[in-house]
Amino acid sequence: MTTNNEESRPRRSFSSAGNERHASPHRNQNYDSSNRNQGYERRTHQEGYRTQERPYNTQDRSYKQNWGDSQQRSSYGEGEGGPRKRRPRVGERVQSQQRTPAGNYGNRSWGNQPQNRSNQPLSGPKKLKKKKPFKQIKYKENADPNAPIRLNKYLANAGVCSRREADEFIQAGVVKVNGEIVTELGTKITRADEVMFHNQPVTLESKVYVLLNKPKGFVTTTDDPENRKTVMELVKSACSERIYPVGRLDRATTGVLLLTNDGDLASKLTHPKYEKRKIYQVWLDKPVAMEHMQAIADGIELEDGEIHADAISYVTEDDLTQVGIEIHSGKNRIVRRMFEKLGYRVLKLDRVYFAGLTKKKLSRGKWRYLTEQEVNMLRMGAFD
Repeated sequence: MTTNNEESRPRRSFSSAGNERHASPHRNQNYDSSNRNQGYERRTHQEGYRTQERPYNTQDRSYKQNWGDSQQRSSYGEGEGGPRKRRPRVGERVQSQQRTPAGNYGNRSWGNQPQNRSNQPLSGPKKLKKKKPFKQIKYKENADPNAPIRLNKYLANAGVCSRREADEFIQAGVVKVNGEIVTELGTKITRADEVMFHNQPVTLESKVYVLLNKPKGFVTTTDDPENRKTVMELVKSACSERIYPVGRLDRATTGVLLLTNDGDLASKLTHPKYEKRKIYQVWLDKPVAMEHMQAIADGIELEDGEIHADAISYVTEDDLTQVGIEIHSGKNRIVRRMFEKLGYRVLKLDRVYFAGLTKKKLSRGKWRYLTEQEVNMLRMGAFD
């Protein structure tokens, strides 16, 4: 049987400020509170605690940093001598502070908000580089200023109207040459003469040559009475001069198309006697028989006369529905009519070559200016 006396209890020793040992009093015994505070004041170094008066080791950097953190770090509203701070609500952003020498960041943003670093400028969205417009080429002209030229041709080369329309205006008396009204058709003038149209001076325009890779669904004309899309909409930003298509392509036909205001060159490229070469790639609804290929090469009788191809072949040996054909004729819808005569239906027709011009490196619906060398070759008739 255990007894509840003082001798049976284990004694615990405590150290005071003077390092004097004494026995703990009984729990029911009244004792002075100052003695109790002295007993609990500090523990000795042998028990594993450091005293505040003991200097720490300056070589121990981790201890120094921890000590500095404890001195600099304070909780919300518990710092001595300062105003009580309010704890931010959830979702409330706290202004970030610069990093202190002790290593902490002060009050940080609440949640996973990005830090706004003032030393790094904010980069906005990337600016798209605008494509520079094509610079119009100025072609050299070797025309003789004293050479005679028909008045209707002069008006057409100036971009006023076509030759046929110019004859109508001349007969109507709205054209003056050197101050006098001219109504006679076939009148010839020189480039040095002064020409007035509706009392407005007329000057010859600079020559422009534009190559277009025509897409499907556009009419090859300057204007359309049915308000369909024309190829002029695709080249409206090319120049301020009045240009027009050289020859025609069907609305569903794609490929190489030249537009210019050089009437003399346009006549050379389209007149049958010059026989400018054209190459088409044809997609058909079924394989083309070999005997039909030979018939097209020998000649087929159509409603407007016999027509034959200068050359014809399959594009690939694996697909007999694709055919390449070369012709010189400029008759309307000539390629389509040739295959329809033999019982084929043309699904797609693309002109890949015209008088030495190709659509190489030219996307569908895009255009470019002819080079000076290409224009000289066309003028000299070097291209077939």
